[in-house]
Amino acid sequence: MEQNKIQRGFGLIIILVFAVILLISLFAGFIIDYLWFGSLQYTGVFVKILFAKFFNVFLFSALGFLVLWGNLWFAYSLSKKEGGPIGERNLFTNFELGEFTEPLKQLTSGGVKRVSWLLIAIAAVLAILNGLALYPHWETVLKYFNRSPFGTSDPIFNKDVGFYVFSLPIHKIFRGWLMSMVVLSFIGSGIIYWISGMFKIAERAVLFSKNVKFHLYGLVLVGLLMKAWDYRMQMYDILYSRQGLVFGAGYTDYHVQLLALWGLLLYVFALMVFTISGLFSAKERAAWLIVGLILIIPISVVIQGVVPGIVQQAIVKPNELTREEPFILHNIKMTNEAYGLSNIRVESFPAENSLTIEDIQANGDTMENIRLWDHRPLLSTYQQIQSIRPYYTFYNVDVDRYQVNGKLRQVMLAPRELDREKLPSQTWVNTRLTYTHGYGVVMNPVNSVTAEGLPELLIKDIPPIASFDVPLENTAMYYGEQVVSRQISSQNGSTGRSAVVDKDDYVIVKTDNPEFDYPAGDSNKEAVYEGTGGIWMGSLFRRLLFAWGFRDVNILLTGSTTKESRVMFRRNIQERIRHIAPFLALDSDPYIVVDDGRLFWIQDAYTLTDRYPYSEPIDEDDRGPNYIRNSVKVVVDAYNGTVDFYLMDRQEPLGMTYHKMFPELFKDFEMMPEGLKAHIRYPKDLFKIQMRQYNTYHMKDPRVFYNKEDLWAIPTENYGGDPIPIEPYYIQMRLPDEKQLEFILMNPLTPNNKDNMIAWMAARCDGKQYGELLVYKFPKERLVYGPSQIEARIDQNTTISQQLSLWDQRGSNVIRGNLLVIPIENSLLYVEPVYLKAEQRDLPELKRVIASYSGEVTMGMNLQEALEAAFGGVLRPDEQRLIEQLPIETLEDESLANVIRQLVEHFNAARQQLSEGNWIQYGEEMDKAEGLIQLLQQQYATQE
Repeated sequence: MEQNKIQRGFGLIIILVFAVILLISLFAGFIIDYLWFGSLQYTGVFVKILFAKFFNVFLFSALGFLVLWGNLWFAYSLSKKEGGPIGERNLFTNFELGEFTEPLKQLTSGGVKRVSWLLIAIAAVLAILNGLALYPHWETVLKYFNRSPFGTSDPIFNKDVGFYVFSLPIHKIFRGWLMSMVVLSFIGSGIIYWISGMFKIAERAVLFSKNVKFHLYGLVLVGLLMKAWDYRMQMYDILYSRQGLVFGAGYTDYHVQLLALWGLLLYVFALMVFTISGLFSAKERAAWLIVGLILIIPISVVIQGVVPGIVQQAIVKPNELTREEPFILHNIKMTNEAYGLSNIRVESFPAENSLTIEDIQANGDTMENIRLWDHRPLLSTYQQIQSIRPYYTFYNVDVDRYQVNGKLRQVMLAPRELDREKLPSQTWVNTRLTYTHGYGVVMNPVNSVTAEGLPELLIKDIPPIASFDVPLENTAMYYGEQVVSRQISSQNGSTGRSAVVDKDDYVIVKTDNPEFDYPAGDSNKEAVYEGTGGIWMGSLFRRLLFAWGFRDVNILLTGSTTKESRVMFRRNIQERIRHIAPFLALDSDPYIVVDDGRLFWIQDAYTLTDRYPYSEPIDEDDRGPNYIRNSVKVVVDAYNGTVDFYLMDRQEPLGMTYHKMFPELFKDFEMMPEGLKAHIRYPKDLFKIQMRQYNTYHMKDPRVFYNKEDLWAIPTENYGGDPIPIEPYYIQMRLPDEKQLEFILMNPLTPNNKDNMIAWMAARCDGKQYGELLVYKFPKERLVYGPSQIEARIDQNTTISQQLSLWDQRGSNVIRGNLLVIPIENSLLYVEPVYLKAEQRDLPELKRVIASYSGEVTMGMNLQEALEAAFGGVLRPDEQRLIEQLPIETLEDESLANVIRQLVEHFNAARQQLSEGNWIQYGEEMDKAEGLIQLLQQQYATQE
C-alpha cells in the first residue's frame, strides 16, 4: 500500500515536471517578451498591442461564428422541416449523391445533436480562420480609434487626408471580412439545401421553396450591398491611380473611371431591386439573377478597362497637357505637402568669382571645419590605429559637433564595439560571461592631420583619453550597432514578433565570472556590471525559462550565475527599437553621442504612410510610402539599454496618433536632456528622399513639369575610380546672410543629364531652425562648375595627374575622398582630400589636399598650401590652423633635437629602402621626412 502511494507520488511528480516543461515550451516566448518589455518600463505597450491583436481575432471570430452558424443552422433546420432524409423523396426530386450518399446518411443518422455539433465545428473553424486574417491589422484598428486630422483635404472628394490614412483602410478590412462571411454562408447553406434536395436546377429555372428563396436571396442581397460598398471605396482609390501621366487621378480616371464606378454601383442597386422583387414574385427569377450577377464581370471589363483605354488614346493623348493640366497641379501640390517641401525657402546664390585670400581669412571658422576626412578611408584608419585588440571593431564613422576648448568644432567619431566572432577562444564562458561589451570612442577634428597623414585624435585609446575637457566616466557599451541577433523561433503569441533570439545575441552580467573591461598592458582590467540593463534571472525558474527560450542548456548548468545575475538580449539598437515600436521606420544611420560622461545612441525614426492622395511614392516603381516625417528621435543608453522616444512635432498627425495610442511611450522633445539636444541633426535618409522628390517637384508650372524642362539630378563624384552619386554631407558653415556658424546638411544639385551645378540644398540642424529646408539657386545664364566637371579638371591637370600616377605606379593605392562644395561669401570653393594606401596594409593616410576655385585647380601638402596656391596669397599665421599637421603632438611636446633625430631616421630609412629597390617604402619614408621639414619651416617662420 505504501509502495503504491510512493509510485503514485512519483508519477505525479513526473507528470508535474512534464506539465511545467510543456507550459514553458508553449509560453516561453510570451513570458520572455513580457519580462523584456517590463524591464524597459513598457509593459503597457506590450499589453495594448497584445490586446489589440487578440481582441481583433476574438471579436471577428465570434461575430463570424454567429453569422456562419446562424445561417448553417437555419438551413439545416429548414431542410429537416421541409426536406427529407438524404437519398429519399423530398419536395422536388429523388436526389442521390452516388458513393457519398451512404457516408452522409451515417453522418446524419445520429440526429439533430450530432449535426448541430458538426455545424458548430465547421462554423468555428471557418470563423477563426477569417478572424486570424485580422491579426496583422491591429495597428490599423488602433490608428482608426486614435486618429488625428491632417488639416488638408484631397482635391477631388474634398475629404481630409486622415480619412484616407485612417478610415478607408478600416472600411476595406471590414467590408472584405463581411463579404467573406456572406460568401461562406451562401456556399454552406447552399450545400445543405443541395444535399437535402431542397432545390434543383431545371433547364431554364432554379426551383426551391419560398423559405429557401428568402434565405438565399437575403444572402445575395447582403452580398450585393457589400459589392456596392466596394465600388464606392474604389472611387476613392482613383486618387492612387498609376494609369495616368502622374500618380493619382488623371483625366481618364476622373471623367471615365469614376463614371464607370458610378455606373457599376447603379447596376448593383438595380440587381438589389430585382432580388427584392424576386422575393415576392410568384414567377421564378433565380436564373435571371444568376445571369445578372455573372454579367458584372464583362461589364466591369468593358467600362473599366476597354472604354478608359480608348478615351486615353483617342481623347487624352492628342491633347495630353491640356487634358491633364489640372491633375498635374494636384499631384505637384500634394506631393510637396506629403514630403514637407511646401515651405522650402528658395534663395538666389550669385556664385561669383570674387573670393579673395582676405575672404578666406575672414571665414576662418568655416575653413577650419572643412572636412578633410572621408568616412570611408577613416573607418579603415581607425581600425588600424585604434582597434587595440583584434576583437574590437569600428562599425561606422559619424559626423557631429562638440565644444572643443571653448569652440564648437566639427568632429568625426566612432564607438569601439566588441565583435565576439573575432575572439580567439570561442568558449561559452568567453562569449556569454566574459566578453560582454565594447569600450570607448575615437574622435578627431574633421580637418586635423599629423605629419604621417593620420587623424589627430581628440579622444583615443583604452581607457579613453581626451585632449579637451569632456567627461568620460563610463564608456562601456553593451548596446550598439555591431550586435546583430538573428531570430530563430516561430511567432509567439504575444506581440507577433519572435521573443526568442539567436545564441549570438545574449550575454549574462553580474555573475561570479568577472567581465573583461579593457586591456591594460600585459593584463586585463576586469569589471562588474553596475547598471540596470537586462532582465533579472536569479531564480531557478528564470534560468530554466531562459535556457529553454535561448535553446542553451548552459544557462541552467553554469555555476557562475548569482541571485543578482541579469541577462541582456536584443542588444542591437535598431532591433531593440523595432521590437518596441514596429510602426516606426528607422533611419539607416544611428549615431553615437558622448554626453555627461556616458555614451548614448540617437536614432532618427519616421512616420510613414502610402495612403496620401496624389502624392508620388518614394520608390520609382510607384510603390511604397508616399508620406514621411521625422517625427520621433529615439535615445538608447549604450550602458543600460533604456530606450526613450521623443516626439519632435505635436502637429504631425501620424506622430500624434501614435502618441494617443501609446501615451506612456512618447515624451515631448522638451524633455530630452540639453546635452543630447545639442547633438540632434537632420537625418540623411529623409534628406535624400526629399531631395530626390524636389528634383522634380520644384517645377510648379504644369507646362514646365510636363516637358521636364527644369528637371534636376544628384551629381556624381569620383571614388575608387568609379563615378558615384554624391552623398549629402554635414558641414559647419555660415549660411548666406547669416552671422552665426551653423551645422547643416547639404548637397549640390545639377540639371538632369548635365554636369554643371544649378543649385544646392541645405537642411538646418541647430536650435529653433532645426528642420528648415533651404535651396540656393544659381543664375542659369552663368556656368557654375559641377562636381563631375571639377573631377574632370583635376584629371586634366598634368601636375596633379602625374603625381597621382606616380604613387599608383609605386604600388600604392590613391584614394580621392569626398569632393566637397563649400559656399563662402557669394562664391563656391571645392575641396577634395587625397589619401594614399599601401597595398600591403589597409591604412589610408591623407597626403594631399586639392582645392578648386573659379575653374582653377591646385594641390598642396595641406589645405593651407592648396588655398594659398589657389588664391595667390599667404594666410596669416593665426589662420594656419586650417590644418594642423603635427608629427606627434606639437613642438612644445618634443624637443627640436628629437624632431631632427626623427628627420634623420626617415632619410636613412628612405636611403636603405631605395638601395633595396623598395619603392613603396621609399616613398612613404620620404613623405614623412617632408612633413617634418614643413613643420620645422612653419615653426621657424612663426619665431621670426
